[in-house]
Amino acid sequence: MARLPNLTDRSQVPEHLREAYDRVAGLRQGAVSGPYGVLLHSPELAELVAALGNYVRWNAALTPRQTETAVLAAAREWDARLMWGSHVRLGSEAGVPEATIEAIGQRRPVDGIEADEGAIVTYVRELLREHRVTEDTFRALHTVVGDQGIVDLTGLVGYYGLVASILNAFEVEPPPGAAELPA
Repeated sequence: MARLPNLTDRSQVPEHLREAYDRVAGLRQGAVSGPYGVLLHSPELAELVAALGNYVRWNAALTPRQTETAVLAAAREWDARLMWGSHVRLGSEAGVPEATIEAIGQRRPVDGIEADEGAIVTYVRELLREHRVTEDTFRALHTVVGDQGIVDLTGLVGYYGLVASILNAFEVEPPPGAAELPA
């Protein structure tokens, strides 16, 4: 159970937070879910995070498959259960192959997945594990996504680090039936 009330249902949101709730929902295609119900306890932060999320999720210079591959890799590195459970479904819908999802979930080498997805996963893993990326890793991803794409993908990883921190610190659990984070 979340450590603070998870204000995802507008009818349960205190009156003084309803305008912020509506603005966050407007930035998130009508939904207040994931970390946002907790973030609403700090309404300005919730709105700013939602604005960044709006860009990196739906307007970055990445394909939906590239975005979801990066999110899954970040979710796994952060062991963020709700993020993993949500993005396994979203990744599948965006065309991320089951073999890629399994490799990420099991923390296996990327040898058996498509090269462009492997470049994304390797970049995210190095950035989150080592806090740096090697020149080879940078060049491999840059070849796939270009200048803006590599900046946007790095911003996406940072955004999802914030999301994972909120989900993990406040113990926001995935809904019943969501894909489970591999042990």
